[in-house]
Amino acid sequence: MIKVSRGCCGAEELAQVKEAFEYGYFGLAYKVEEFEKAIAEYLVTDRNVVATNTGTSALHLALATLGIGEGDEVILPSFTFVATAQTISETGATPVFCDVHPDTFLLDLEDVKRKITSRTKAIIPVHYAGRPCDMESLLKIKEDKGIRIIEDAAHAFGSFYKGKKIGSFGDITCFSFDSIKVMTCGEGGAIVSDDPVFADLAKQKRLLGIDRKTMHVKDWKKRSWVYDVPSQGYRYHMSNINAAIGLAQIKKVNLFIARRREICHLYDKNLKGLSGIECMPASYDEITPFMYVIRVKNGRRNELKTYLMEHDIESGISYIPCHHFSLYKECNANLPITDNIYEEILCLPIHYELKDEDVMKVVDVIKMFF
Repeated sequence: MIKVSRGCCGAEELAQVKEAFEYGYFGLAYKVEEFEKAIAEYLVTDRNVVATNTGTSALHLALATLGIGEGDEVILPSFTFVATAQTISETGATPVFCDVHPDTFLLDLEDVKRKITSRTKAIIPVHYAGRPCDMESLLKIKEDKGIRIIEDAAHAFGSFYKGKKIGSFGDITCFSFDSIKVMTCGEGGAIVSDDPVFADLAKQKRLLGIDRKTMHVKDWKKRSWVYDVPSQGYRYHMSNINAAIGLAQIKKVNLFIARRREICHLYDKNLKGLSGIECMPASYDEITPFMYVIRVKNGRRNELKTYLMEHDIESGISYIPCHHFSLYKECNANLPITDNIYEEILCLPIHYELKDEDVMKVVDVIKMFF
């Protein structure tokens, strides 16, 4: 089976985990802070990094730290993984779904502007497949209206926007490091912000609202048992084991990204112009291609997906739009472009360990189908 995605770990990760095991405490410990510093170094920034147990937790923690809750509205594209919408629902706020651009699958800023109300407290742009949204326009909205911008950058660790790495600028950026992301912690996430007050509160809230300054200290004798709980919190901290995996992975992430770009170029070379499908335009030098997405025309997407599986090739559909789910039916979202995209998209295999011959098998099977 040629897998559509997978995490790629090896001896370096095992060595880091062994050290974490030998330390004996597997929760929030010193490797978490080391990983936070490694993220900041990779982004070439002195911004504040808060590591979490998942990317979903990072998004919810960002919303909760901002105090967003019942009676508030948060605008986001429906064309995203349901976790993005769920984090808003969890706060008690209302998700307001917007449409996306037909060529990029990124949120339609004109639709966003139409849906801003006095209750709008935040906008969550989703950097789909590693392609960054129009951050310049979004940050202008923040400046003009005071609406917070929380980037869902789960797909975009390592992507650039106008020469700057995603996460190195802006308001609040949330990353995911789950098992199939470009780099993984097994499970993990992170928030990046230039506001130290926000970051300190987020760090407090990620561990049940506990305020204890010596949590990361490696020397057990220097860890104080005294702490306060000044705010409502959650069990969202990253573990020492997951941080250990991340510390090994971040040293390889540029290799992972380079290989994904090679795979995308190979698909482009052999699939562009093929009757029956459409490839998404991209400048791979500027993005981290988390997915390779094609549009299958004439209502044949499901047929092609089945045909690929019959030839031991896994493919994906990312994503079922959130407004299609029972939980969000009452939103009554009218999103024609999103609906059309959903009927056609298919994600082809892409990951670091995928070989050129695997890519060419995918290409050959697609050509056989048509």
